[in-house]
Amino acid sequence: MSISSAPTTSAPSDASAAAAIEAVDLTKKYGDFTAVDGITFSVAQGEAFGLLGPNGAGKSTTMRMIAAVAARTSGQMRVAGLDPEAQGPQVRARLGVIPQQDNLDEELTVRENIIMYGRYFGLPRKYLTAKADELLEFAQLTNKARARVEDLSGGMKRRLTIARALVNEPEILLLDEPTTGLDPQARHILWDRLFRLRESGTTLVLTTHHMEEAEQLCERLIVVDHGQIMAEGSPQGLIREHSTREVLELRFGMDRNPQIATGLEQMLREAETAMGFSHVEVLPDRLLVYADDAEAALEQIHASGQKPMTSLIRRSSLEDVFLRLTGRTLID
Repeated sequence: MSISSAPTTSAPSDASAAAAIEAVDLTKKYGDFTAVDGITFSVAQGEAFGLLGPNGAGKSTTMRMIAAVAARTSGQMRVAGLDPEAQGPQVRARLGVIPQQDNLDEELTVRENIIMYGRYFGLPRKYLTAKADELLEFAQLTNKARARVEDLSGGMKRRLTIARALVNEPEILLLDEPTTGLDPQARHILWDRLFRLRESGTTLVLTTHHMEEAEQLCERLIVVDHGQIMAEGSPQGLIREHSTREVLELRFGMDRNPQIATGLEQMLREAETAMGFSHVEVLPDRLLVYADDAEAALEQIHASGQKPMTSLIRRSSLEDVFLRLTGRTLID
């Protein structure tokens, strides 16, 4: 995608050499509650970086501190080479922000939403007239330019929110749960738009509790829980480090799952090691058997006389990484 240059505030001379975002011992407290607990991370310029974790993990609070709308309790942070607390307006001028909930003006048309938002940055109307057309094409909303926002589908509103956030040519795009509430088709269309931004060199920082979204969009991510970083790396690197290649999902019945788990794990540990068996996790509705060769594990289970009601073999995901690190699932 090609997006024409926009008037922006000049950055410090050393900003191009700095990381897009740097956080050191970042902490945010609300009274006695610690929402973000001394986390340290950095985001390279042009990187697609994710914060993966369940609701309440501290992801949105971290994003608010990056966006210079929430003060940190302690620690250090630099965004585009600037301190968000001391230089909030300059930081916000370099950001595009996609909140969890769309905050579009329902009374305006699709095109008017982009133009009016651009005026907040002091951008000239002549520039915005051409820019709006460009962004509508990017968001696949050209044929909806004159439509009222209230008439758009959820996916269209989300794409408009992203298009609007690009009006000031941001260096960094912050996306807080970007596809929450969207159907699968709308989600994949949105992913395609974000891929194009990533290819154009825009730094993407997103929060999500959807494992597929993190695997699709993020080059690197941190897994957060209770305000702390549990792991950091690429999606595939984290899966290799903390899980097996495959997972076997078994259902013996809600009452029988916990009873069978211990014996099942012992049997698999004593069996042939070529299957690469790791461990068994007990969830309320099923057992998860972690092994590099899940088919071999299932054959061993059948040979032992155990007959699960259902069985499913799948590849390991970031959901399994999170379960291994925290003992609970991302949707808890």
